[in-house]
Amino acid sequence: MTDYTDIKALFLNTSLKKQPSESHTKLLMNASAKIMTDNGVNVEFVHMLSHNIPPGIYPDMTEHGWNTDDWPKVWEMVKAADILVVGTPLWLGEESSVCRVLIERLYGMSGELNEKGQSVFYGKTAGCVITGNEDGIKHAAMTIGYAMSHLGFTIPPQADCGWIGEAGPGPSYGDKADDGGRVGYENEFTQRNTTIMTWNLMHLTRILKDAHGYSNRGNDRSAWEAGARFGFENPEYRS
Repeated sequence: MTDYTDIKALFLNTSLKKQPSESHTKLLMNASAKIMTDNGVNVEFVHMLSHNIPPGIYPDMTEHGWNTDDWPKVWEMVKAADILVVGTPLWLGEESSVCRVLIERLYGMSGELNEKGQSVFYGKTAGCVITGNEDGIKHAAMTIGYAMSHLGFTIPPQADCGWIGEAGPGPSYGDKADDGGRVGYENEFTQRNTTIMTWNLMHLTRILKDAHGYSNRGNDRSAWEAGARFGFENPEYRS
């Protein structure tokens, strides 16, 4: 049995519901979180709208005209996590506006470096959980996955999962069904993808943690800024 007890996961819910208890997205995030906790992973949740987090691309937006900014507190949780799972509902086929704010705020930290001179996100993995009533799971996963990868997160295979209902108005994930069950809970495709995503996040995080992250050969920003151009200073390299 692989030991995952030293791994921390942070589930960031970008639901548009003000109260976490009203979020359908969190219900599917709970399924992934349970797999992790059952295997010893330390899991924490953040409901973005439970905090005052303004849009922006700076570490602390109170330095740029906003009265309050809870992002610095949330950032400490992101920095401590080995796994980041972003949850979002779909609206007009896209991730939520709150999810875009999250991506912006993460981008605002992209200047932070680890002890190897790499992006502070190196060695961390990321995935996403998406729910809604119409199509867009793969499109939103593409956007979120690219953003996370660009920042420095490592994306494992099949790192997204989701559930959508029929096109048009209708029940959301976890709503009570006519037969007394819960909408979406018995969807085998959703169950399978949620399970695979969760385990691949744990597997890859274990690999990265045991390897102490990535070697900084060729990707040390501090060395680059100090003048080491990794071969680009040699004209023969460019030819």
